[in-house]
Amino acid sequence: MFSVNVRKGVILRDSFGVAQVRWLAGNKILRILKTKGLAPTIPEDLYQLVKKAVAIKKHLGRNRKDKDGKFRLILVESRIHRLARYYKTCRVLPPNWKYDSSTASTLIA
Repeated sequence: MFSVNVRKGVILRDSFGVAQVRWLAGNKILRILKTKGLAPTIPEDLYQLVKKAVAIKKHLGRNRKDKDGKFRLILVESRIHRLARYYKTCRVLPPNWKYDSSTASTLIA
């Protein structure tokens, strides 16, 4: 599972022969996107965790008795909360940002 920025780098490498965007442009892909105002609203690792939690929640909707799935959902959501707390202290996320499992699918849409 590649992140969005990695996929962009792979496309540039395979299609246009750009080995490293940083060597060509002087900045990394995410920094270039930030200067143009195209950066994602939440960091990539947090986005992937929310996406995984939504997938597990969807799975649990179909398989109610999956106890291991419930346990894994708890672990993923706890990782989301820890990472969100870290990003709030680093001021990457706004201080009022809160993960809510019922509205998490709107974050990844």
